[in-house]
Amino acid sequence: MMALSGWLVACGGDGSSRRDEGRLVVVTTFTMIADMAREVGGDVAVVESLIKPGAEIHGYEPTPKDVVRAQRADLILSNGMNLEAWFAPFFARLKGVPHVVVSEGVEPISIDGGPYQGKPNPHAWMSPTLALRYVDNICAAMSKADPAHAAIYRANADAYQKKIRAVDERLKSSIARIPAERRCLVTSEGAFVYFCRDYGMKPLFLWPTNADSQGTPQQVQAVIDAVRQRRVPVVFSESTVSDKPIREVARETGARYAGVLFVDSLSAADGPVPSYLKLLEHNVETIVAGFLAAEISAREIETKP
Repeated sequence: MMALSGWLVACGGDGSSRRDEGRLVVVTTFTMIADMAREVGGDVAVVESLIKPGAEIHGYEPTPKDVVRAQRADLILSNGMNLEAWFAPFFARLKGVPHVVVSEGVEPISIDGGPYQGKPNPHAWMSPTLALRYVDNICAAMSKADPAHAAIYRANADAYQKKIRAVDERLKSSIARIPAERRCLVTSEGAFVYFCRDYGMKPLFLWPTNADSQGTPQQVQAVIDAVRQRRVPVVFSESTVSDKPIREVARETGARYAGVLFVDSLSAADGPVPSYLKLLEHNVETIVAGFLAAEISAREIETKP
């Protein structure tokens, strides 16, 4: 994969411009990067995601239309870190389209266990701190592709990063409402390791990444044992995977199934998480509400005669 320092030389083919009425055309692999790129691009760029809202990214199968869309782009942005397992052969079919990996410079957390042992966990955008790096990389890529609007991209990126920092501070205050000894986040996929590192939580999950086997009896039993040992009161699932395995954990342990979190995809515009910032806010609201409801329920049980 190519990063900021490794651009393809744009061939141009017949010399025709890819621009949309003078605006930079950016294609991203999935919705999270698309939302960030739209914030940076503002009115001078057109951004679209290959993968639609609500779809799973790890095992995506590109279509011939995706190839056409990507070939017409001025710039392609991907996450990297093995998130898009399908991307390398897809990109090999394109000619002369610059590509940038937006996670460049991120210090990855390695996957611990399973067939992807030692590989980087790709979900770095779940850390608002690391999302700032994503935004800088997106800004640099768009500025290089379209130098005439570099000042606009930088101003937009600065304003967006200010919003990310403000949301981050609010989320820290919200997480602080959960008793420190209770801060164990149980999910289906191990996509919250960066989030948990930021917010002082212990991640527990059924499988490390959605590219792995999902919901095997061994995975479920291991989490059941851990939830019992740690007396975790709530568990969660993610929007792009089945909730059946984590609901089994809830049934077997007595933990409360506390709702759906979003990681690999945004929702449609009229859904609960149409943007990256809304995703962060929704997830923390759901997590905190789940833990606090469990605390209230536990107190009520204790006070019953």
